[in-house]
Amino acid sequence: MQSFELDKSDILKLKAALESNDADLQKLLEEYHASEIAILFEKLEPEERKKIINILPTEVASDVLSEMDEENHPGQLLIDLHPEKRSEIIEDLDYDDATDIISQLEEHEQHEVLKDIDHEDASNIRALMNYDEDTAGGLMNPDVLKVNVRLNKKDALDEVIRLSEEMEEFYTIYAVDDDNILQGIISLKDLIKSRTGAMVSDILKTDFVYVKADIDQEEVAKLISQYNITSIPVVDDHMTLLGRITVDDILDVMEEENTEDILKISGVSEDEELSGSWQDAIRSRLPWLVINLATAFLAASVIRHFDGTVAKLSIISAYMTIIAGMGGNAATQALAVTVRRISLSDLTDQQAYKTVVKEFLVGMINGACNGVIVFLVALWYDANPMLGLVLFLAMTGNLIVAGLTGASIPLLLKRLGIDPAVASSIIITTFTDCIGFLLPLWLATKLLL
Repeated sequence: MQSFELDKSDILKLKAALESNDADLQKLLEEYHASEIAILFEKLEPEERKKIINILPTEVASDVLSEMDEENHPGQLLIDLHPEKRSEIIEDLDYDDATDIISQLEEHEQHEVLKDIDHEDASNIRALMNYDEDTAGGLMNPDVLKVNVRLNKKDALDEVIRLSEEMEEFYTIYAVDDDNILQGIISLKDLIKSRTGAMVSDILKTDFVYVKADIDQEEVAKLISQYNITSIPVVDDHMTLLGRITVDDILDVMEEENTEDILKISGVSEDEELSGSWQDAIRSRLPWLVINLATAFLAASVIRHFDGTVAKLSIISAYMTIIAGMGGNAATQALAVTVRRISLSDLTDQQAYKTVVKEFLVGMINGACNGVIVFLVALWYDANPMLGLVLFLAMTGNLIVAGLTGASIPLLLKRLGIDPAVASSIIITTFTDCIGFLLPLWLATKLLL
């Protein structure tokens, strides 16, 4: 099955069905998966979305809402529904998905939504809303399949069957004591294959991975990836079982974290929605552009300092923009690799040292190779071997600086407790621009004039 791509014909068909009768619309919607309808919603007006949600069966409507991106405001769509339809959808949603959607609403709207649903469901959702959304607690689903360690195989299987009727899917069975303290985990396969009369306490695994509720979601993603597990239990400081996080939730986290890193490296605030308005984009980007402008003036001051050299050797101005640009590109490459390494694991001092040394060597070799090319160009077009030597040295030097700063600046910022993805690019651009102008102008002054 191929991934769904938004097509103009799909939108046109859906728009036509919306203007037709409900039967035609319902028939067309049956052709799409819930996740595909969520994608189509990006091109529809709020009233059109509302009409579709009201026509869809509750289980499909809840899936559509859970698949919608936050920037498309599923919470607002939910609050606009009739209270009865809204309650049915919320009670069909997993607790973690319901919490994510309801958290987008104003406090009075949250109260309005929660007062109409089952008391137990409302209590579970309120409990989840107390956790930061970027933590394990904010990510977890309190619906877990658990059995008491004192049960035998038959009673444990009966309990699994009973609990599984209200769960769409489960990956692991959790073994707890009378106080709901997590004792271990059991796979369904091990439970079924165990001998008749075996106790849960005999077959559980006590060596398992778990997370505390306040741990950052990115750390949860790393653990699930590192240990190749499909779910992970969430506990409090006393090992009380609070919920579980499944691999499908982690996929969303990984996409969110990667998007956040890309935006930060590009000098765009993570608060800017990808489909936000032009006003949002200006508020997000303008401060960074102003900072970039200040650093550009710093680079320009280097040129002004050597205005005599530029006046006597005007050809150097054409080459130094190339050298500065190449330095910026090389630094971005080193920065991207280093930030990615930092995001995947906390580097030890030895690993950090090796990373900087590696980028130094890469910068030196790449700089020398590109320097040779620039030397040959200067020799061919300008018939000036000394100019070629100046450009060779400047290119090599700037790419060395690019590699060193691209690797060391994010590591230093991380050590200082500053997010390396936010500030690194501006600092590194300043270095490569200034050195990219300084080296050719200084060398030309010393060797050519």
